[in-house]
Amino acid sequence: LNISSVSTLCTGEESWVDSRTVYIGHKEPPPGTEAYIPQRFPDNRIVSSKYTFWNFIPKNLFEQFRRIANFYFLIIFLVQLIIDTPTSPTTSGLPLFFVITVTAIKQGYEDWIRHKADNAINQCPVHVIQHGKVVRKQSQKLRVGDIVQVKENETFPCDLILLSTSREDGTCFVTTASLDGESSHKTYYAVQDTKAFNTAEEVDTLHATIECEQPQPDLYKFVGRINIYLDRDEPIARPLGSENLLLRGATLKNTEYIHAVAIYTGMETKMALNYQSKSQKRSAVEKSMNAYLIVYLCILISKALINTVLKYAWQANPNRDEPWYNQKTETERQRHLIRAFTDFLAFMVLFNYIIPVSMYVTVEMQKFLGSYFILWDDDMFDEELGEGPLVNTSDLNEELGQVEYVFTDKTGTLTENNMELRECCVDGHVYVPHAVCNGQILPGAAGMDMIDSSPGVDGKEREELFFRALCLCHTVQVKEEETVDGIKRGIHQGKSTSFYISSSPDEVALVEGMNRLGFTYLRLKDSHMEILNREDEMERFELLEVLNFDSVRRRMSVIVRSSSGEYYLFCKGADSSIFPRVVSGKVEQVRARVEHNAVEGLRTLCVAYKKLTHEEYEETCRLLNSAKLALHERDKKLAEAYDVIEKDFILLGATAVEDRLQDKAADTIESLHKAGMKVWVLTGDKMETAAATCYASRLFHRNTQILELTTKRTEEQSLHDVLFDLSRTVLRQHGSMTRDTFSGLSGDCQDYGLIIDGATLSAVLKPTQEGTSNGGNYKEIFLEICRNCSAVLCCRMAPLQKAQVLQHFKSTSLIGFCLTTIRIMGKEGRQAARNSDYAITKFKHLKKMLLVHGHYYYIRIAELVQYFFYKNVCFIFPQFLYQFFCGFSQQPLYDTAYLTLYNISFTSLPILLYSLMEQHINIDILKRDPTLYRDIAKNSLLRWPTFIYWTFLGIFDAVVFFFGAFFLFDNTTFTSNGQMFGNWTFGTLVFTILVFTVTLKLALDTHYWTWINHFVIWGSLLFYVIFSLLWGGIIWPFLNYQRMYYVFMQMLSSGPAWLSIILLIIVSLLPDVVKKVLCRALWPTTTERIQNADKLYKGHLSEFTPLSSLHAPPVRKHDRHGNEHQKHTHRRSDSSPPKKLMCTYWGGRPDYCTFSSFLRIEENPRFSGAAYTYSAPGPETSV
Repeated sequence: LNISSVSTLCTGEESWVDSRTVYIGHKEPPPGTEAYIPQRFPDNRIVSSKYTFWNFIPKNLFEQFRRIANFYFLIIFLVQLIIDTPTSPTTSGLPLFFVITVTAIKQGYEDWIRHKADNAINQCPVHVIQHGKVVRKQSQKLRVGDIVQVKENETFPCDLILLSTSREDGTCFVTTASLDGESSHKTYYAVQDTKAFNTAEEVDTLHATIECEQPQPDLYKFVGRINIYLDRDEPIARPLGSENLLLRGATLKNTEYIHAVAIYTGMETKMALNYQSKSQKRSAVEKSMNAYLIVYLCILISKALINTVLKYAWQANPNRDEPWYNQKTETERQRHLIRAFTDFLAFMVLFNYIIPVSMYVTVEMQKFLGSYFILWDDDMFDEELGEGPLVNTSDLNEELGQVEYVFTDKTGTLTENNMELRECCVDGHVYVPHAVCNGQILPGAAGMDMIDSSPGVDGKEREELFFRALCLCHTVQVKEEETVDGIKRGIHQGKSTSFYISSSPDEVALVEGMNRLGFTYLRLKDSHMEILNREDEMERFELLEVLNFDSVRRRMSVIVRSSSGEYYLFCKGADSSIFPRVVSGKVEQVRARVEHNAVEGLRTLCVAYKKLTHEEYEETCRLLNSAKLALHERDKKLAEAYDVIEKDFILLGATAVEDRLQDKAADTIESLHKAGMKVWVLTGDKMETAAATCYASRLFHRNTQILELTTKRTEEQSLHDVLFDLSRTVLRQHGSMTRDTFSGLSGDCQDYGLIIDGATLSAVLKPTQEGTSNGGNYKEIFLEICRNCSAVLCCRMAPLQKAQVLQHFKSTSLIGFCLTTIRIMGKEGRQAARNSDYAITKFKHLKKMLLVHGHYYYIRIAELVQYFFYKNVCFIFPQFLYQFFCGFSQQPLYDTAYLTLYNISFTSLPILLYSLMEQHINIDILKRDPTLYRDIAKNSLLRWPTFIYWTFLGIFDAVVFFFGAFFLFDNTTFTSNGQMFGNWTFGTLVFTILVFTVTLKLALDTHYWTWINHFVIWGSLLFYVIFSLLWGGIIWPFLNYQRMYYVFMQMLSSGPAWLSIILLIIVSLLPDVVKKVLCRALWPTTTERIQNADKLYKGHLSEFTPLSSLHAPPVRKHDRHGNEHQKHTHRRSDSSPPKKLMCTYWGGRPDYCTFSSFLRIEENPRFSGAAYTYSAPGPETSV
């Protein structure tokens, strides 16, 4: 990849900048103008695949053997090949080959899908202009400098600079849903001096070069310059910015065709650079697996060392060295170090099965197959969009059950992003247009309502100027079309049906609102904006300059010239960016109305203007052109120019736009709170608007104590003092414990909510500068405050700040694990969601995705991981004990076939099916009781105490297998015909008990039984029996020796063998069963209480059952005087009268009883000790 860096000294700049030069149409510049430097750029192929046909095997093997378990088994396999080991190389080689093959097939299939997608993109046709004609070629053959013709609804094949369009004003409209998820139309502009080149012949005559920056992934930043060579000697230089750059993946809309030149192709396009920068995420479960693997590796090495030392200690006795017929020579005796090392390796090989190599492939299959349960969920399918959820990565399924913090945007995520103008205020006079919502005029809405008195004659002019300002200060475009999505959208009578499109739904709502108030925006034609006033007279304003909106300024402006020749600068923006720049107008009246609307949750904008003289306009043009032509620090110079131009305004008024909450958004947030998650809302709205939305969505409740960390407060106090005051407030209640310790349903701690604005957040997170005394602690204090707040609202946030917050908190201890992204697809469809891990169509679906799917995924894979280590301990520990009875001779206890197939066949399918289908609690209960999510929080099922319990359970079972069989057959080692049992029969007996025990252990852990579970569990045991009968009952010709011949049948012919199998299985499973019974009876968890209740109701736990009554009793606390008191789950005043509750019986007649509301059944003697039934006949439920 060769990228030319041409150092160019730009006019008016003192520093050199690196850039690339693109020759439009591959034409050399005129002689004497600049040197022609041929350059090589990559072609337009997109490569998202990892492998090719030639490098798949070596590259895939390299990646797989980077895993510690795979590499370990490879070393063991090589050791078995090199030295004389007690087991065949097949015992390690075959499982390793199986794991490597299955993983390679899965990854190869996924890469084949990527190859197909790449080929479909690379081979799609594009139209290129060559020698004045339109030529069709494949997308992958595009080169930098080619002039491309793109038609309406086509996707841009690479990054392009717009030269000309079919529209006279040189604009085109684009949707970038596949890049940033925004489905709204954005306006892009052709270069003024090239927009007249409309035909292929004209474009082919264009002589120009483009200087631009090197490729970089920022979608919203581009700096360049085009030099156009006409008849004159000096070229015409024009600035190029992001408004001229058409990005690959975006789609042309509302424009017949465009001509553009390719500047970035293939893997240098911004879309490809963003795709390449993705980093692989690792889940908490994967980290736990790796930690457990290291522990078991240490256990393995310890076993090998112990056995090696004990072997030589045992052989130190001359009588135990070797028999007389196989005495060692002196040379052999002197090689004790080498012999000791080979013995150590031999023991490593013998015990290596404690490392569960097949666990990794089982986990991968579980994740891959399990992801389809989200895709198949009909409850998460959106009928309106015709779309269901998406899973772009299955590696993080279990992380959906480990969510602690939810970071969400407000607009379009919590809200519908469907704006409606509610009112506008002009000099204190309020106007309310009725029922206007994105062009859909509802019946019964004719005219406008005025809230207060008429504005008078002078106010009438200001009122009309306000309406004109909103009709002119925007980037809205008019699309002439009969219907859109089957909905007719009329602008005014007598005109063809049309509708407005814009990159901002707010702008559309404002222009539509003005239409209802008598001023109609018609079109932009020949650089003139045409509007229709109340008298149906057309007014034309020449559009001279557009100062586009940006998230830093938080405002936009236009400069127009009226038909009378007057220059106006209209500006609209956030109140915080308009009020400081206003010199006159009724500021206080408008400010009061803005504050009122913000508290109501409406999105507010202020409108201002000023008149310009011709000289002021000329000076403005000079400032803007000077900044736009800069290649170096253009954004900074434009910001400085805007700051000079946008000041000394006269305030006209303000608007209020409503963005409704999505359906069930409040219920979803409340459920997330109950599940123990901290919800952060990041929005650009002002504090009052965002806070009102947060109350409506139940992010904050009435009893939530709001903590403010805003610019207004830091102006009154220093940031240091404010932070320490807030810290003292939250820690006074909680002491040293964080909110994570308490249940969100209990009243044991005050509920806190934090509101912080963008400016203060930047100050808090700003890196510490040398010389500051207290700055270093700000971040830690802030994080401590956040940990004790159930919800955080970040308002006045720029889009870049939102991304920075996520990246910052991802790297701190606030989020200990990985960042999982879930995108709301919305109207832009599937393409917009491909860069996220998961995608859903509505915010309400987040509830089921986390509380149900996430819960199931986590408990399934946690059981899978622990079970794999458990069954391998059961498998290999008897082999370790056996060495004490065979003189540490490395004699294997099990046959080679059993060693090989234990993890592959005999015990693999039951746990795989369990990890796909287990439902320990009914789906409806999980949705109704979000607090159950807390039982699995913070990786609770994979903590060290649980891991140690499973390990010791495996060791106990292994001891029972081995010594149980050993002592039972100590004196009864004869069959009915008097033949003695040998070592292979003993090993087969232990192995049979082992297979049945670990399979039945999984059966005992299974709560959700289907015919598939029965088939797989009992089928696996049957397969083992049939295989053993065939393996020992037939003389196989391909075996050199057959030590297992007739062993299994001989064992089954013995009555004591049957007795020992049954007895030892019961003894092995008994401690785990007793432990579960005792824990459920004496210290039940919330999950176990729910399970008991569900079993009592035979799986039909009613939706009216008060699940809160099944929770653990509340924590007793002491007040500050030392008196013990108890706070209940639901706090109500003591004076509340008893409420009548209807009780529904499953087995009897309905009855009514009266008792105090929310009575704690654990404390009432009339309730049974089961804590969920009433003493009257039949289980009852309060309604």
